[in-house]
Amino acid sequence: MIGLRKHGSVGIPVRNTEVRIVDLSTGTKEMPPGEPGEIIVKGPQVMKGYWKNPKETANVLRDGWLYTGDIGTMDEDGYIFIVGRKKEMIIAGGYNIYPIEIEEVIYQHFAVAETCVFGVPDNYRGETVKAVIVLKKEMKVTVEEIIEWCNERLARYKVPRLIEFRESLPKTAVGKILRKSLIDEEIKKLT
Repeated sequence: MIGLRKHGSVGIPVRNTEVRIVDLSTGTKEMPPGEPGEIIVKGPQVMKGYWKNPKETANVLRDGWLYTGDIGTMDEDGYIFIVGRKKEMIIAGGYNIYPIEIEEVIYQHFAVAETCVFGVPDNYRGETVKAVIVLKKEMKVTVEEIIEWCNERLARYKVPRLIEFRESLPKTAVGKILRKSLIDEEIKKLT
C-alpha cells in the first residue's frame, strides 16, 4: 500500500502515528470507513499544549489525542480525505453541510473565478447556505443559473439558498479568502 496515491486523499498516517475519525458531537465514537467525523491524531509529534493557555489546551488535547478541528473520512485502506473544518460546518435543518463540497461544485462552473460558501443565521433552519461568487472577467451568470448548476450536482439541502455576486472577496495578505469577514458582514446586517 505504501506509495499508492489516491486522488483527493492527504495520504495515510506516518509511522508511529495513530489517526482516527470520531463523531462530531462527543468525539468518542469511532466512525466507520467513509463516514465523516473529526480527525484526531496521537503520536510523538503531537504538541504538549498551548503556551500559557490551559483552557484551549484542554479543548484540543484529550487522553493524548489531538482534536484537529478538521473534518474528514478514512477509507478501508486507511487513506484520509479532508472535507472541511469543524468550525466552518453549516448546520441547516439538522443536516451537516461542509462548505468545501459546495465550493468545489461552484468552482466547476465555467464562469466562476472564486467563491466562498458559509452559513448565515436562519430562524427556521438554524443556518442557511450562502455562496458569494466572483465571476471571471467578461462573464455573466444569473443566480438562477448557479442554483440550477448546484441542483444538478448536490443534494437539495446543500444547494445555496442565498447567492451574491461581487467584484472581489476579502483576503489575507497571502491571498486566503477570509470566510470569517463574510460571516461577520452577514451578522451585522441582521443586527
